[in-house]
Amino acid sequence: MLPLVARIERAAPPARTDALETAARAVLTILSDERALGEGQWAQVMRDWQDARIRKVVRRARGAEWRRAEALPGITVTGKSAEVRVYPPVPLDGWPKDLARLQVSGTDLDDPEPPRDADPSTPVLWMNPDVGMSAGKAMAQAGHGAQLAWWDLSAPARTAWHDAGFPLSVRTAPASRWPELTTSGLPVVRDAGFTEIAPGSCTVVADHPALRRS
Repeated sequence: MLPLVARIERAAPPARTDALETAARAVLTILSDERALGEGQWAQVMRDWQDARIRKVVRRARGAEWRRAEALPGITVTGKSAEVRVYPPVPLDGWPKDLARLQVSGTDLDDPEPPRDADPSTPVLWMNPDVGMSAGKAMAQAGHGAQLAWWDLSAPARTAWHDAGFPLSVRTAPASRWPELTTSGLPVVRDAGFTEIAPGSCTVVADHPALRRS
């Protein structure tokens, strides 16, 4: 599974939407990192993980926990208020001890004010309006959506997205649009049901402009 650690300090937790967007960009960043490609040092574990279930687990850290997490091999991605560190995939029972001791719970985050409308000219990860998730679960689902979009893109479209810094938005879909989105041919995340929600639930639609049907 792919470990992600969100920095959540008691005094200044990140905004929920920013945390989701930063987690999605973190997944894209490791997928495109030179260490994850070709003969890179992470390439084999990344290939093995992508050939199986693309499970992701988000844990939280603060203070000294975060400093220890940052010392492990990985990539830190920073948003407006969020910091998320992503690591090469590990076996379910093979987490480094400084990550294994981190908590999964406690990632309930809020947006201080409603997020702006998504820019339709950039990728949007639409969340299911009818499925409630903790922030940690939603971060993992946003990461799944970004990854499915990445897989479906052409090489030039991947390069363009990478070179632009992976702009994207995460928004809750309007209930009236959700049926249309899930049948649009865009990548859809169907959760395996390991935690929080029922197996097979559609959680995210990855609406990348390069994947829209004309």
